[in-house]
Amino acid sequence: MSEHIETKPIRLHRFRLSGHAHRVELCLSLLGVPFQIVDVPSGGQKTPEFLAWNAFGQVPVIEDGDVVLADSNAILVYLAGTRDAERKWYPQEPRTQAEIQRWLSVAAGPLFSGAAVARLVGLFDANHDLARAQSTATALFRVVEAHLAAAGPFLVGAVPTIADVALYTYTAMHPKGTSRWTLIQRSAAGLRGLRPCPVLFRWPAMRPNSAPRWRDGRARRALHPPRSRSIDHPAHEQSRVRPPETE
Repeated sequence: MSEHIETKPIRLHRFRLSGHAHRVELCLSLLGVPFQIVDVPSGGQKTPEFLAWNAFGQVPVIEDGDVVLADSNAILVYLAGTRDAERKWYPQEPRTQAEIQRWLSVAAGPLFSGAAVARLVGLFDANHDLARAQSTATALFRVVEAHLAAAGPFLVGAVPTIADVALYTYTAMHPKGTSRWTLIQRSAAGLRGLRPCPVLFRWPAMRPNSAPRWRDGRARRALHPPRSRSIDHPAHEQSRVRPPETE
């Protein structure tokens, strides 16, 4: 049982287009936790004040009373441990926690390097290898489809956990070619049945295939993949809108 007694709303520092920040916003909404959104201005994550919270200079960051925490997956674990009295979203049984942690690692690994990077290219014209990102995303979705077919309806057990929250956003925002992934429909139906949550459905307009430059960028980069740059420290000076630095 959670012993958290903080009554002030949690402050979520984010970029509006950050999928990692949306992951946290979604979790807060599903848990029914009061929160305030603080939109970080461009470059604000590199100020001394922000770097004191997160030395990596990335969003999201939350303030929960005296607690300041960065990294979206770490925040999910914290929220599930402090704001879910029934511990349904992150059960205390060690094996279940280990299975959830496995999917959190997937969210930080192939989901990011696949679907999230493809979104950076499509939405921000970021200088990454789109063909490689699409291939990574497609391979991941095939694995998850097989897992859900064998062990569904959710990633870990018969009810949703923070594993589903961690993988939901970038999957839902991926182009139609791979966004048919079963988790979208199952998560949307299952999570919506628990609590009204408009955050679940706020993001379709921010998918890469809705961006004006997506088709041209996809074709150009698929045919002529540029040399990959560091994902942790992308160089996108040529983009009209700088991509969010998230974790």
